[in-house]
Amino acid sequence: MSAENTGKPRLPRWMKMQLPKGESYSKVKNLVNQHHLHTICTSGNCPNIGECWNRGTATFMILGNICTRNCKFCGVPTGKPLPPDPDEPGRVAQSVRIMQLKHAVVTSVDRDDLPDLGAGFWAETVREIKAVNPGTKLEVLIPDFQGKPELIQKVIDVKPEVISHNMETVERLTPMIRSAAKYRTSLEVIRYIAQSGVVAKSGIMLGLGETEAEVLQTMDDLRKAGCKVMTIGQYLAPTTSHIPVVEYITPEQFDRYREIGLAKGFSFVESSPLVRSSYRAEQHTGA
Repeated sequence: MSAENTGKPRLPRWMKMQLPKGESYSKVKNLVNQHHLHTICTSGNCPNIGECWNRGTATFMILGNICTRNCKFCGVPTGKPLPPDPDEPGRVAQSVRIMQLKHAVVTSVDRDDLPDLGAGFWAETVREIKAVNPGTKLEVLIPDFQGKPELIQKVIDVKPEVISHNMETVERLTPMIRSAAKYRTSLEVIRYIAQSGVVAKSGIMLGLGETEAEVLQTMDDLRKAGCKVMTIGQYLAPTTSHIPVVEYITPEQFDRYREIGLAKGFSFVESSPLVRSSYRAEQHTGA
């Protein structure tokens, strides 16, 4: 059936992805399976899984594989999560050691079911990784913790080198694609991180119906909040049940956004169709 008949935009040539294969990819895959780990690479259907795993890197996802929220863009399963696994921080830390990572990235599902929304578990995981891997730099991609400063502070206190929280989209589209998170709350999370002196990072997806003016306004909002690193990538619907792609943005437009972002004062802007939150994250620790 043609793209015209289904009403879906035809996948453009620049969205062709590298097939996941190779010795390094197999090594990471076996490690993830052996240690019963969750990664956003697989749960989020990341298009860069082949490239990143062949570089021997992965983004670990803690607090299980079931999210309490139901965002319209996300491929992670939603529902009632299992209780946090007390052994998970140790397994992640040992995996970082076995993989000999100089830079590790950790993210999580939202855990609105927990009294502290998972912040204590986050802190424990970072402490464990740093204890086992004192030479490893760490980036964390955190949920909004409902905007509660005392919970964000728990993560700040264990001193990851970069703390990221994604805006995901422009303000107008936020209520349509994010089930609970609010644009202004996310901005305040970024502001609180930046004011602590930690490198603050955020990202958005394009192709959901946003305008260029809205993208530039989001950049301005992030810069005013103190964000130093921004990622911009093409939204891809994980399944036909998710919100559909409205438009495929050209590589030339992504390049233009990178140039604009750098001119606005970001230290790094990763902007291309296949960019995701943790893409080339090892470059951002010194932002």
